[in-house]
Amino acid sequence: MQPLLSVPTILTRMGVSEGFWHHEYWLPPGAIWEDLKESADVHYPQPQHLLLCIPGALLLIFVRFIFERTVALPLGRALGVSDKQRPKVQTNVTLEGFYILLGKTPKKEELVSLAKKSDLPVRNVETWFRHRRAQDHPRLMKKFCEASWRFTFYFTSFFSGLALLYDALDSYCCLLYTQKPWFWDHTVCWLKFPQQPLSPVLGSFYLLELSFYCSLVATLPFDVKRKDFKEQIIHHIATITLIFVSYCANMIRFGMIVMLVHDASDYILELAKILHYLKWKRVCETVFNVFAVVFIISRLVIFPLTVYYYFVTKVSLFPISCLISAFLMILQLLHVFWSYVIIQMIFNVILRGEESRREAGLPHKAQELLKAYAGSCMDNEDQSRSSLLACSCVLVTWEPSTDLSPHCLIASQKDKMPEVTLKRVTGAKERIWQRTKNNTGLAAKHQDPGSL
Repeated sequence: MQPLLSVPTILTRMGVSEGFWHHEYWLPPGAIWEDLKESADVHYPQPQHLLLCIPGALLLIFVRFIFERTVALPLGRALGVSDKQRPKVQTNVTLEGFYILLGKTPKKEELVSLAKKSDLPVRNVETWFRHRRAQDHPRLMKKFCEASWRFTFYFTSFFSGLALLYDALDSYCCLLYTQKPWFWDHTVCWLKFPQQPLSPVLGSFYLLELSFYCSLVATLPFDVKRKDFKEQIIHHIATITLIFVSYCANMIRFGMIVMLVHDASDYILELAKILHYLKWKRVCETVFNVFAVVFIISRLVIFPLTVYYYFVTKVSLFPISCLISAFLMILQLLHVFWSYVIIQMIFNVILRGEESRREAGLPHKAQELLKAYAGSCMDNEDQSRSSLLACSCVLVTWEPSTDLSPHCLIASQKDKMPEVTLKRVTGAKERIWQRTKNNTGLAAKHQDPGSL
């Protein structure tokens, strides 16, 4: 039987410089690669196993493609998810060339130039670009399918990871389940490190997580681009680096804990997205609040105060441990950023609820007129964005119980508006106000908006 090879021999055969893999870089002081030499009964992480993440990522992309078209798409249609019909854009080579090569939002002077080249009014050019941008917005069904796939993986990954932390022992024909001691007691996590044998099941789970994040990076250009796109790229790169480095340094126990702490909230977020796309508002808000609590507890309490704390206090300093500590700090900064975004979203939901209650306090006739006029603004292609803003201002800020007219919000922002925009906002707002006053007789006690 061929003798088992040591880690340095394997790394040298992989074509990697032996100096790069020197034990002083990757292992704590006093440990060498020979300490991790495998035997027939004892196995340790082997760096060449990481190459399996390439076919693993390709396999997951294929599974996702099949899942979205055979499971998520029919499920979305059955639950009533449908894409809104978007305005058609007339073919215009000049405008299309500018849109693709120079930008999606031309400046004022560029609009004038494009209008001359296209022999179109400036207003029509603005409308063309607005409709063209709408075409590029991801469709609701695409978002639903993407969220369904991620929910399925995160849910399976989290609960499979928890299950792997239990050992099944057959004793007197009975199955006894004992939890791995290092899951709760982080001091045990570093006992005899790095000489900690690797379970094949844990190794496979580790490589599956690495393959998944590699697949996310590969599909980033095709996935829905959200507002935190740059932060997502940083997160994926940091995660892949941490998984790669911790596997080579045999920090599998620590890596498993970090993964589970992160996966605890990810599947809840994807579930909230699915419910949002289904327009199940109350259930969605409840699930999102649960997500917010789990996220903040797991990422801002458990992760820094237990997982990261025991890492920096129990592990000796060596180059790879410093690298891991730096990337964990990057993740923590992202956690703080996302926590701020989550809290901001919760406050926005609360404020929307108050606005809805204020609007519900309007007489029924006034509500119908205001909503109808706002709807006409949305449907009229020639209306400017400032007119739409005026519609929103009246719907949001008008409260009959006060002595202020609907122009209060616009007035507070008028110093920040260009003169042309201010005139358009004022005109649209006055038309809404006058029409409502004439039909309801409820605005007599309010200040006339003409003073703006």
